Amino acid sequence: MAEKTPEEMREAVLAIREKMAAAAREAGRDPAEVQLCAACKTRTAETVAASAALPIDVFGENHVQELCANFDAGAYCGKPSHFIGHLQTNKIKKVLGRASLIQSVGSEHLLTAIEKEAAKASIVQNVGAEESKSGVSPEALLPLLDAAAAQEHIRVKGLMAIPPVNDDDAQNRRYLAAVHDLFVKAGERGYSNVEMQTLSMGMSGDYENAIREGATLVRIGTAIYGERDYSKK
Repeated sequence: MAEKTPEEMREAVLAIREKMAAAAREAGRDPAEVQLCAACKTRTAETVAASAALPIDVFGENHVQELCANFDAGAYCGKPSHFIGHLQTNKIKKVLGRASLIQSVGSEHLLTAIEKEAAKASIVQNVGAEESKSGVSPEALLPLLDAAAAQEHIRVKGLMAIPPVNDDDAQNRRYLAAVHDLFVKAGERGYSNVEMQTLSMGMSGDYENAIREGATLVRIGTAIYGERDYSKK
């Protein structure tokens, strides 16, 4: 499957939206509760800008260089951008002010570094905790929120999850349901700067299950744009 044309992207997004709405209704939820995040890794600013005319709510970037290039080129056309990849501490400055939400905070070390740079820039940065093999473990999530609660320039807005690669539909849903339980528990902590609004889970292969299990944002790339061409990077 090659990279999609603008018309193919339009058809893909409309089909995804229909499936998102159906999954939400199946779970007794309002489809408007779930946002579509276009994971635009490796896409050109022209492709991203073309997709911004479609019913996409937010753009997700995995690489700082691509976030900077697309943001500075105006490719998001006024729609918000989130950083969803691994963030190195020496690149935090470039993300601040460009990403309305850093979804992938998986350690207290990174949290502290973001607080330091946000304080220097005199801004408050929204972040989300990442629950995955490279992020924070379920056991370490609440202690990470304890640390976040002490930071003046950070607001925790949610939880991001990347399920293990799995062909078992039932096992996938059990994992997603467990993450939703963590999301609910985190929201019950009562911190003034921790407000669990966004549960970011579900990608091109499992976003319907994720919505059924409580996701408020799904991250979809290939199903919108087609296969990635890594030879360009």
